[in-house]
Amino acid sequence: MGSTERIKNVARRVAKWHDAGYQIVVVPSAMSGETNRLIGLAKEIMEQPDPRELDMLASTGEQVSVALLSMALHAVGKEAVSYAGWQVAIRTDSAYTKARIQSIDDAKVRKDLDAGKIVIITGFQGVDGDGNIATLGRGGSDTSAVAIAVAMKAQECQIYTDVDGVYTTDPRVVSDARLLKTVTFEEMLEMASLGSKVLQIRSVEFAGNYKMPTRVLSSLTDPMIPLEEEAASGTLISFEEDTHMEQAAITGIAFNRDEAKITVLGVPDKPGIAYQILGPIADANIEVDMIIQNQSVDGKTDFTFTVPRGDHAKSMEVLKSVKEHIGAVSIAGDAKVSKVSVVGVGMRSHVGIASQMFRTLSEEGINILMISTSEIKISVLIDEKYMELAVRALHKAFDLEKA
Repeated sequence: MGSTERIKNVARRVAKWHDAGYQIVVVPSAMSGETNRLIGLAKEIMEQPDPRELDMLASTGEQVSVALLSMALHAVGKEAVSYAGWQVAIRTDSAYTKARIQSIDDAKVRKDLDAGKIVIITGFQGVDGDGNIATLGRGGSDTSAVAIAVAMKAQECQIYTDVDGVYTTDPRVVSDARLLKTVTFEEMLEMASLGSKVLQIRSVEFAGNYKMPTRVLSSLTDPMIPLEEEAASGTLISFEEDTHMEQAAITGIAFNRDEAKITVLGVPDKPGIAYQILGPIADANIEVDMIIQNQSVDGKTDFTFTVPRGDHAKSMEVLKSVKEHIGAVSIAGDAKVSKVSVVGVGMRSHVGIASQMFRTLSEEGINILMISTSEIKISVLIDEKYMELAVRALHKAFDLEKA
């Protein structure tokens, strides 16, 4: 949706699917850069705009997109109708700028589809119980699309983006990264939460919770590509039993530069100390990720955790304000760290993944600062300067370039 020419291409692509007999609901995002422009205008007025008014402003970007796309479809001879989220209605809670969808009334949309129309609905937004527009947060159009697909009991939700699918890792870091034809909901959720920017994490959660097959594919291909070819392109995010990945131990390597490490040194090793440290952090609305508590020595211990890099300074301020209360000797921070993770449902049936990962990093001279695991992922925190080296080494060690 970057320009009117791109919007015309979207219309041609949508018309092609409609000509093949499919009922189509389209959920566009705002035009490229528009949401940032609108938020920038708001911040020229005041540094911290009222969240309700910010949502009123930010929601207009998608309203422009749906109207223009509807016009573009009319121009190629298709009946189309556009709606804002509140007209459908997409019901949300009242958490402005980060609302969550509660319900979708699909009656109006079904009536239009049955009449042969293409329906276009604003992404990123809905309406709360008091009739106020509420947006879903950045990337919320993905979430809107999946939620509408679920409500409509769609055959598949297709997410068109500026990449042609999900890769084993970022091709900008590893040149021989491989496009994945299938990936499980679990794997995609881990990869999204660990730094992969292909899909917004809430959209993956929604798709997984409601078992909605979701395909990521490129918006940059020729809109008139043969339907059969397009329908099989990109990456299908689906059920584990449909992905045929049981032979692969690792599916992909995720990484995240947005990390900072904080260590509280020399705190009393007593019940409740973790809460005394992390309670104030939670009260400051700061999200904590990895956590390590060292073995007690002479009744004292060190407590280390990670936060988003943007919250590093705020976290340090919070902890310094409670340093004496918690009995800490000192507090240290490091904002030049990154997280690298190996992800794969194959870990359930393969042994030795952790040892291979740690051996590979050791051979490259990369020191591991922290480790966290789940059933299908292992994450390590390392110095930021080694991140790309680690990703390339692990990608090669697990033979991810091979189909």
